[in-house]
Amino acid sequence: MTAPFQMITNMYGVPTYMEANPAPFAIITFPFFFGMMFGDYGHGSLIFFAGLMLTLFANQLKGTGAEVLLPGRYFMLAMGMCSMYNGLLYNEFFAIPHDWFGSCYNVTERNMSSNMANNNNFVYPPN
Repeated sequence: MTAPFQMITNMYGVPTYMEANPAPFAIITFPFFFGMMFGDYGHGSLIFFAGLMLTLFANQLKGTGAEVLLPGRYFMLAMGMCSMYNGLLYNEFFAIPHDWFGSCYNVTERNMSSNMANNNNFVYPPN
């Protein structure tokens, strides 16, 4: 499970003797940062589903053309979960914004603040 993360760590530099290995920290931070950059619930669910299928059917896929994907199955699973989580936070589903949790602002009515009237800046009043 940790081999893809160790490969990412080795890509930036191999830890030397008596030096802390940053790969365990990459197990948590790399998928989460990927999810922050690729925060979309729909696309993240596709990555998660692909990782889940690779994980569940790993024994059946050995000896086939998909065997090259098996070492990264947990990597895809973690990246898909983090992408789905951040997609829920960003309210994105296949690059279409959805208002799942509502807003604390009344966005149907625009009022101009008295001190901002000269700058043409609109302020949304809270509900």
